[in-house]
Amino acid sequence: MQDIKQRPMRIPIIFFALVIFSLSSCKQDKKSEPIKIEQPEPKVEISEPKADADNGGLYLPEGFGALVVTDSIGPSRHLAVNENGDIYVKLRTATGNNGNMALRDTNNDGKADIIQRWGDYPNDGIFGTGMRIHKDYLYFSSELRVYRQKLTPGKLIPEGKPEVIVIDPYPIRWHNSKALAFDNEGGLYVTFSAPTNACEDQSKTKTDKDGIVRGQNPCSQLDILGGIWKFDINKLNQSPSDGQRYATGVRSVVGMTWNTEVNSLYAVNHGRDYLQNHAPQYYTEWDNTVLPAEEFMRISENDDFGWPYTYYDHFKNKRMLAPEYGGNGKKEAKGYTDPVMGLPAHWAPNDLLFYKGDQFPVRYKNGAFIAFHGSTNRAPYPQAGYIVAFVPFQKGKPSGDWEVFADGFTGKDVLKTMKESKYRPMGLAEGPDGSLYISESKQGKIWRIMFNGDRDGFEDSDLEGMESRKSKSHIMTPDKQ
Repeated sequence: MQDIKQRPMRIPIIFFALVIFSLSSCKQDKKSEPIKIEQPEPKVEISEPKADADNGGLYLPEGFGALVVTDSIGPSRHLAVNENGDIYVKLRTATGNNGNMALRDTNNDGKADIIQRWGDYPNDGIFGTGMRIHKDYLYFSSELRVYRQKLTPGKLIPEGKPEVIVIDPYPIRWHNSKALAFDNEGGLYVTFSAPTNACEDQSKTKTDKDGIVRGQNPCSQLDILGGIWKFDINKLNQSPSDGQRYATGVRSVVGMTWNTEVNSLYAVNHGRDYLQNHAPQYYTEWDNTVLPAEEFMRISENDDFGWPYTYYDHFKNKRMLAPEYGGNGKKEAKGYTDPVMGLPAHWAPNDLLFYKGDQFPVRYKNGAFIAFHGSTNRAPYPQAGYIVAFVPFQKGKPSGDWEVFADGFTGKDVLKTMKESKYRPMGLAEGPDGSLYISESKQGKIWRIMFNGDRDGFEDSDLEGMESRKSKSHIMTPDKQ
């Protein structure tokens, strides 16, 4: 989970600079002249790419393999794959005007041959996140804007100036990622997450006789943040006042998508932190590590998921009253929407994808893949997460527990701090052939996962190796000390 220490509010300073990047290093070279790059269409009618011998360092279920598309394009957020296989990545950068990366494989070996940085818009913060393709447009988001550009067949880089669809009118703040989702009727959904942990009120905290951190009641942040807004996809320069507040009580959503099978919005929410820090008489260090749940949510219009007044306990499968608002770990909260599943605490689910393809075994069809960015604040217990999980679905509901689908990102088992993890899974995208693409936020490595086994003969026994990985330190629920 992201460090919840609030970032100081500031008005962003926008830099307009002409920057050119070499294909080999992708580093800025402001003195160079622009380089014109030939962009041939990917070749077709060539044998399917093969997985790397070591699967790019990943552990996968039987029959699956992975190859490394590119090793290090720079810290990255979400990604999207076009119908011709071109890949678009949102970079994590706060300055300059080239915040996107485009990649093309020209010989169908699965490796990116053309890597070009682009983006005619100002980068305004390190949590620029969204990258999605919808109806021939490429949509992407900085911290304060949602943009789109028309994709032209045969051209890698979109032409023209990006259109501004949504404007965030508030200053830069924490939890400022703009996740994007699209319904089937022209609706664009954008997250406006809350910048604090539990809407803390320091004036009440200083005077509290029990020494409990207290929350503002009612929480004024909910007037303008802590929710998901719906906009008209065909209108430009919209602010939240032009859209509809679709759902509220949502602390921080980075992964969000529309499930076309059941025609509904889904998201994965970062649960709050610091239960023990805020109310040590009610919560132990172990409670602080394993609670509260990250929430896998099915979202309908006017849903209220209870932030900051509640949190979800996935051991009890109940929504609980937060200690800042009178809770003690035992008081249940009524009248709020529950998630469809509680996920492990502090794992930071940062992307969500419902699988539509036919390449993977049938059990994966319409199921959910979740990229867990990994925890930062589980001390004195080891950090955890840093995997891609799978949740089987039937008719829009989970039909089983979450599974370890891809592991090996950490480079080691026991992590004392987040910095020790080699990679942090971040973005998910499905390719036109049904391959699954994964981005990571530290170096910008991208994996492509394919299934080469017996699709019809895939059985639960093929998952046993991955199930055993739940005993690893960076995945297991720790024992109480």
